[in-house]
Formats: sequence, C-alpha cells, structure tokens
Amino acid sequence: MTPEDLASQMSRMKERFAELDAQLADPGIYARQYECRVLSAERRRLGELFRLHDDWTKALRELQENRELLQTEQDESFRTLLLNDISELEQKAVSDEKALTLLLLPPDPNDARNTIVEMRPAAGGEEAALFTAEMFRVYAKYAERRHWKFELLELNETELGGIKEVIFSLSGDDVYSRMKFESGVHRVQRVPVTETGGRIHTSTITVSVLPEAEEMDDLEIRPEDLEISTFRSSGPGGQNVNRTDSAVRIVHKPSGITVASQQERSQIRNREIAFRILKSKLLEIRSREEAEKQAASKRSQIGTGDRSERIRTYNFPQNRVTDHRYGVSAHDMPSLMEGNLDLVIEPILEAESRNALDAVLKGGNDAPHA
Repeated sequence: MTPEDLASQMSRMKERFAELDAQLADPGIYARQYECRVLSAERRRLGELFRLHDDWTKALRELQENRELLQTEQDESFRTLLLNDISELEQKAVSDEKALTLLLLPPDPNDARNTIVEMRPAAGGEEAALFTAEMFRVYAKYAERRHWKFELLELNETELGGIKEVIFSLSGDDVYSRMKFESGVHRVQRVPVTETGGRIHTSTITVSVLPEAEEMDDLEIRPEDLEISTFRSSGPGGQNVNRTDSAVRIVHKPSGITVASQQERSQIRNREIAFRILKSKLLEIRSREEAEKQAASKRSQIGTGDRSERIRTYNFPQNRVTDHRYGVSAHDMPSLMEGNLDLVIEPILEAESRNALDAVLKGGNDAPHA
C-alpha cells in the first residue's frame, strides 16, 4: 500500500466525515439514540484513520529524506544516527500501515449496539453460583472503568450469596465490540470456600452477550405468537418477596424462547424488561441465520459465541486466566477480579485484528472485522 493507493479512498472518507459532522450537528439526531451512537462511532473511527494516515505519510517522507542523506553523508557518527532513525521509521511505517489497513476493514455492524448480558451457573453447584456472582461483579466494575451505563434487569440469588441467574444491560461507547468476546463457557479452577479438605474444584458458568435490539431493527412480533402470563416474584430459597403477581413471563411460540422478569415491583416495568430481552434474543437468532449463509472461512474468529463453547479458564492457584480461542494468558487474577478485564480483552482484540488483516492480505477483502 502506498500513499497514492490511499489518496482516492481518503478523499471519499473526508467527504463522508463532513457528512457525519453535518448529521451530528442536527439536534434531532439525539432523539434517535442508536443512530446517534452509530454515526458517532463512525466519526471517531474516521478521525483515527486520518490521524494514522498523517503519521504514516510523515514517517514515509522522513524515511525517504534520511535515506537520501545517507547516500552523501561521510561523517560516521552522523551516519550512525541516520541508520538508527531509518530503522525506527521503518518499524513505525510498517506498524502504521497495518493499523491503517485494519481501519479500512468494514466493522461489525453490531459493534455500536448496547448489550444485554445473561449469566448462569452450569457445572459445580453452589461453587458455580458463587463464581457467577464474582464474575457479575467483575463486569459491573469493568463497566465502571469504561464509563458505561449499567442496568440490572433480573437477579435470582442463592441463600449463600451466589447467583442462579442474572441479566443486565450495558450501554455506552464500544460496548458490544468488547463484550462480545465474553460469550461462552467460563471455567474456574480453585479451592472453593465451601471446601474443607483444600481440594481444587473445577466449575463452569455460562455467559451470553446479546446485541440489544432497537426499534429500527423491524423485528416482527405478532401478538398471536406470544403467551404472556404473570406470577408472584420470589427471592433466595423461593420465599415470596412480592404479594402481587408482578412478575411477567413471555413465551414466543414460533421460536420456543421463554423470558421472564421479576426484578421490578411494577408489572408494567417487568413486561418492558421481558420484551427487551425477547427482542434481543430474536435479533441474535436472525444474526446467526445470516452468518450461516456465509462461507465458513469468512466467519468471525470469536467462534459461535454459543454457551456450550468453553472459551476461558480462571486458574486461581496458578494466578492465571487463559482464553482458549486465542491462546491469550494473563497472570494477575487479583487485578482482573477487580474489573481489569482489559488484561484479556486487549490481547484478544489485537489477535482478532491480526486475523482480519491476514484474511485481507490473502485476498479475502470482504472478510468481516469482528
């Protein structure tokens, strides 16, 4: 890739940048939150592209100047300085070119969406429920670090402080682009607090990250396809926490999906939450069906995102967390458990970017950028 190769593309992108500025200057855009997020994310991406392009062309220009000076310079100490500068500029030019290439790839269309996250214990009984609670706390702290808005939609706890099920939403910049890597089975290896013999146990929990549906998604939900019922909400151990039938359960008969909400005391509010979850699940089904139509070689490297796919192991005795999809490991469990999830996510993003870049260099120019 040369500056000339990019010239026409950069010209078109600057025109698009001007269009985005005009659209975001319209006060009415802020009433359409999803559209506003998408346009703002695109504008940030183009701004970063322009900055990198300037850095890259500057590095190439300085590289050429230094090489020309080297041809005529006789002073050995100055030649050494020139050679060092040339080496650094060559590395920078290669790095900037790769970053530019990645920014030219089409982003995942869901990256600007908010998310709904579901978490449940799988194998391991009460220890799995306790780890579900701990990972729920990790995600809440991570959201705080990223300045995302956190909203609890559903929580069902155990008597010992574990969690049977929790559903929450996250909204803000780049939420889905980072959280989508969390979908799957998370395995924990440690000595549980309930273990008196000091033996290491292995437990698992499931995490499902759904891009949240928006009104513009045009999801058809016919009233006759729904079975809506109410029931009395309950707390840990099954005790009633509400004297009225405020909890709501919705069954979508064509898909077989069942969702329920009992977090709020208002039946209307629980109904709204249940519909949000249902719509996001239906959007996920539609997205998966579209993905199945693509060739296997062009699918995202994050895997299916299915809850049955083991993606990560948290080994407490060895102070190590490993993501099995990318061979990424971090050795600072205390920091990660305090919400520093970027210890894992940043290397995953880098690995995913390399995969996308390799696909382009091999000729797969329309390969999706997860």
